Amino acid sequence: MATGRVAAVVPCKDEADRIAATVQAVAALDVVGRVVVVDDGSGDATTAAAEAAGADVVRHGTNRGKAAALETGVARVRELEDRAGEPPAALLFVDGDLQETAAALGVLTDAVLAGSADMTVATLPEQLTAGGGRGLVVGLARGGIERLTGFRPVQPLSGMRCLSPAAYTAATPLARGWGVETALTVDVLRAGLRVLEVPCALQHRVSGSDWRGQLHRAAQYRDVWLALVRRGWRPWHRG
Repeated sequence: MATGRVAAVVPCKDEADRIAATVQAVAALDVVGRVVVVDDGSGDATTAAAEAAGADVVRHGTNRGKAAALETGVARVRELEDRAGEPPAALLFVDGDLQETAAALGVLTDAVLAGSADMTVATLPEQLTAGGGRGLVVGLARGGIERLTGFRPVQPLSGMRCLSPAAYTAATPLARGWGVETALTVDVLRAGLRVLEVPCALQHRVSGSDWRGQLHRAAQYRDVWLALVRRGWRPWHRG
């Protein structure tokens, strides 16, 4: 596979302190030829920091959610690649808060570029900073994915993924908001494509236990629940 044949899409909001390091680490990967950052309605200098780091940046005037940011990023990739005349061999979805650890994402591209997987999902090590959640959203996503597909993921909410064009097509339109990762796994598997979880040495900013963290997890739970129900999961049915 030729160097630079992967396009990275980085959805983010209010990551001015982290986005430059993330972009630089991703752009330094040999397989990555383009980095598109989608600033999803930030109130800080995220756009300026990403542009200074060399990313192509698209900005949403208001926050539209992670799924919308991913779709905007992919649309921008296609626009740019149409001009260049050569579409990317794979898409790499990257959270904006990984900073220098994003340099470890290259392992996600190997199986997709080799054709042995259609979507790879990063599984993360124990984080240096503990989160404030109790695993309710993870449990909901894991159980729902297993019920719908038979596959029991280790980290169902991981946002770091590499997708073949076929995998992205199978998953579109993307599920709303924070349900996007759960739905990606279900939709790609249901299309008969291959999903592989890959250990990846990443560190990211975790949600705390304060009211902001609790609101974030409540929104996650809502969006994951909706994504599963809209794909046929019926938690109120037994068996």
